[in-house]
Amino acid sequence: MSEATSPVSDTRKTLNVVTQETRFVLLQNILGHPEGLPSLKELAYVNPSKSEGTIYEHLRTLVECGVVESYELPKDERSRDLPYKFYGVTDEGREFFGQHGMLRAEETLREAYDAVEKPKKVTKYENAPRPPH
Repeated sequence: MSEATSPVSDTRKTLNVVTQETRFVLLQNILGHPEGLPSLKELAYVNPSKSEGTIYEHLRTLVECGVVESYELPKDERSRDLPYKFYGVTDEGREFFGQHGMLRAEETLREAYDAVEKPKKVTKYENAPRPPH
């Protein structure tokens, strides 16, 4: 087995992806979200120094890595003024984070997320229907 396909190499690559500062913060935001499925708009609100485009690109990297998945409401359940696409940690991501002690602060992350003062629009997004995950 070459190093490029070995579990150690995969672990190192995944750690490299998830510990990049912005992606690590996004993972904390996802884990801290009350439903574990924030929308891009919610993530942009709690990361005001990053553009939605930057956040989206980092989410795409996390999805490609397999630790985050995007979830969409079915078309017949969507509302024009509410988000329909959300991001959550995959089962594989949870397993990986658990193996590396990265889930120990999940309750604290939820408390921190809940403590953020949010305008009505963001609260509306936070209370939007979510797909099962």
